[in-house]
Amino acid sequence: MTTPTASAPPASAPPVPVPPVPASPASALSASASSALCRTARISTFVDEVREAVGRGLAPDLTAQLVAERLAPHLGAPDLLTAAQRQGDAASYRQHLLHAEPDGSFSVVALVWLPGQRTAIHDHVSWCVAGVHEGQERERRYDLVPDGTTSRLVAVAEVTNPLGSVAGFAPPGDIHRVWNAGAGMAISIHVYGADVARLGSSVRRVYALPEGEDL
Repeated sequence: MTTPTASAPPASAPPVPVPPVPASPASALSASASSALCRTARISTFVDEVREAVGRGLAPDLTAQLVAERLAPHLGAPDLLTAAQRQGDAASYRQHLLHAEPDGSFSVVALVWLPGQRTAIHDHVSWCVAGVHEGQERERRYDLVPDGTTSRLVAVAEVTNPLGSVAGFAPPGDIHRVWNAGAGMAISIHVYGADVARLGSSVRRVYALPEGEDL
């Protein structure tokens, strides 16, 4: 299955392609690969469900919807992740690679967030699905709107995603940032229509903060 990419319009400040995890990508993927070897039976079942959905060859937004439906019943289950896959990092939110399909058509990761940890504003290389497995996450969504001869980011929504919430989307229109605004750890499960083991990240581009925004 060919993974689509969005042709993003120019931002008011030039976006810079960087990985979402400030730590060394090589060390992050090395740790993730180790945990993936010990994935749970429930994750293996979920991978089979994703493979069936992706194998239908539907449009990216429809594929994301199907995968979101399959992820929802697994969120919050105590046997979804191993203890190693629940480990965070004081320096940054941590990515655990749970599965990368050999043909590159999709990947599954767990993101572990300690309180206050956040992403930059970013968009994605492919369709994606995210579900909250533990705690809650705060999300701010943006549109890129024309502004004379250029364009600018405008925040259009801010939501709290509680345990069990799940969403699927596809570019364009996928610009957002996410952070853990709670007092405890948060864990989310993400599925991307791309080979995260090869790319190191699902992020396509990172955008500068709009003027006056401090988070």
